[in-house]
Amino acid sequence: MNLQDKVSAIKGVGDKKRKLLNNMNIDTIDDLLHLFPKKYEDRRQVSYIMEAPFDKDVLIKGKVIARQIRGNPYNKKTPLRILVQDESAELEVLFFNGRYLANYFNIGSEYTFYGKITLNGGRRQMAHPEFHKLGDKDDVRGILPIYPLTEGITQANMRKMQMEAAILADEEEEWLPDEIVRKYNLCSPAYAIKNVHFPKDERNIREGRYRLIFEELLVLQTGLFYIKKGQRESDGIIIPKQQISADDFLERLPFELTDGQKRVWEEVQNDMSSSRAMNRLVQGDVGSGKTVVAELAMYKTVKAGFQAVMMAPTELLAKQHFASLKRDFEPFGLNVGLLCSSMKSKEKKQTLENLEAGTTDILVGTHAIIQPGVKFRSLGMVVTDEQHRFGVNQRSLLAEKGHNPNVLVMTATPIPRTLAVILYGDLDISVIDTMPKGRQPVKTFLRNADSRDAIYEFVYSKVKEGRQAYVVAPLIEESESIDCRSAEEIYEELKTLYTDIKIGLIHGAMKQEEKDRVMESFASGNTDIIVSTVVIEVGIDVANATVMVIENCERFGLAQLHQLRGRVGRGKHQSYCILISGHESKVSRKRNEIMCSTEDGFVIAEEDLKLRGPGEIFGTRQHGLPELNISDLIRHGYILEKAKQAAGEIIEEDRCLEKKKYFGIRKRIKKMFGENIRLNL
Repeated sequence: MNLQDKVSAIKGVGDKKRKLLNNMNIDTIDDLLHLFPKKYEDRRQVSYIMEAPFDKDVLIKGKVIARQIRGNPYNKKTPLRILVQDESAELEVLFFNGRYLANYFNIGSEYTFYGKITLNGGRRQMAHPEFHKLGDKDDVRGILPIYPLTEGITQANMRKMQMEAAILADEEEEWLPDEIVRKYNLCSPAYAIKNVHFPKDERNIREGRYRLIFEELLVLQTGLFYIKKGQRESDGIIIPKQQISADDFLERLPFELTDGQKRVWEEVQNDMSSSRAMNRLVQGDVGSGKTVVAELAMYKTVKAGFQAVMMAPTELLAKQHFASLKRDFEPFGLNVGLLCSSMKSKEKKQTLENLEAGTTDILVGTHAIIQPGVKFRSLGMVVTDEQHRFGVNQRSLLAEKGHNPNVLVMTATPIPRTLAVILYGDLDISVIDTMPKGRQPVKTFLRNADSRDAIYEFVYSKVKEGRQAYVVAPLIEESESIDCRSAEEIYEELKTLYTDIKIGLIHGAMKQEEKDRVMESFASGNTDIIVSTVVIEVGIDVANATVMVIENCERFGLAQLHQLRGRVGRGKHQSYCILISGHESKVSRKRNEIMCSTEDGFVIAEEDLKLRGPGEIFGTRQHGLPELNISDLIRHGYILEKAKQAAGEIIEEDRCLEKKKYFGIRKRIKKMFGENIRLNL
């Protein structure tokens, strides 16, 4: 047997288990050894019942002194209670649906039980523990690994397979250069693999995990630095800072740029005048004025004789951008075009011809822009809006439409810097941290369901003053299994209640044309209240909308709530966000408190990260980045910093990873990134 053998070479792995393992992306023995435990159970020592701590997993050894079945003895689901005794005390062990276990436990025999002890009516109790006959082959002592599994494979199965595979752990060769191993105090891969799977003590686990986490983050960071360095070395389009100015456009703006906008525009201009292609992420809270910075960059690009393109994640948003860019650029003689999948063939054909001929200066569109038939005469600037809706691949496909065009990415999703560096590792990062002058904070209130009538009366009064409102619900239609308000239910209620105002409904199950029609009616002021699911979360801009009501706010994440609140407060009138809470949990209560206490998107992002973790919020796969196997970008931040430092040193020394000592890293970058990011390795 060797590491590259198929997993079926392991004793006991037949065709059925092989298929199950293959579904877990385990093909070879080496793949199996790289399925790491998600946690450990310490079964080295047996605790006395009386001395064992409450609500913490412990191992108990005791004699069964009584056994009781409550209810119908012939029903397999009848609960089973057994009384266990050791030298210190008695413990009640409870199995719901445990009738089938009754004959396993013999009075007078000794067993071990592993689980949490609680106090119930003054009596020590353990519910549904893991159990074995004392001295049984499965009654093992030690630190036991607990693996992520799939149905059909048990922990005992997995440990047995890992035990067989671990014999080959010494074949794991060192692939990192000696200087990195020494500098960052890393154990060998063989030691790490053996001690992560079958550790003798906590120190073994720490040493093994540190090595494996470090190497995974090192491969991730080196891959991202490789891409970034590759982009930077490529010849970009140089647009001189002084000779080609956007000052005439700036002077026509009806407002002065904020300090944050000025700083970011300066960074963008420096990039544009450099010989390296710009790849910059502009982060800014909802309403901070990112689009103006993008407009300045596009205007300057067109003045230099190139074309610009702006890509939006939805057709609705693309049309909104098209209308605002057309309004802002036409006075300067710039020609703005639109390209969406819903356009008629004739319109599309004309747009594509204008683009290739160079008569269209700026193109706005959706994913349709990255299709093969879309050709530019001289593309110099790519702007993507709401970047979290695009993968890295889509961005690179768009950039390939020109010869190393400058790339500007805008996102209103505030991302803590630690995470942004990874999620957008191939981009430089700018932050607009100031809001336009005169912008009033949105007043946020938390109310329970009992206040619903008063809330909607308040909404109605604001509509009568000439304002508009959003009402957001978590569900499209009523559900028997989920106790929540639905958009359809609220829509019907409000229509019945307020017959003298226009109410619209929009949700994800509607056709795109229908959604666009409803939103356009709202944007033009013909609809007073729009009832919606979270489809209005991204980018819709209606300055006259001043009230946002969020039903069952406990069903939404913090970042989502903040994005929804950002739909109001865009005009001169005072705006309100009202959170209606149904069944509050500890986490949702904390979310609501944060929402009511701050409007700072970056504070909210940090708090959301603490409450949920990065995977749940960002799900790195949607960024075109690989899923991580053992590391966690937040919990292992201190190792990430070290890995980042090492990766920077590697790329500085050998940008293309051509030296023999870096072949191991190169090979693993290829494997980690796969098709997600094109690497010229």
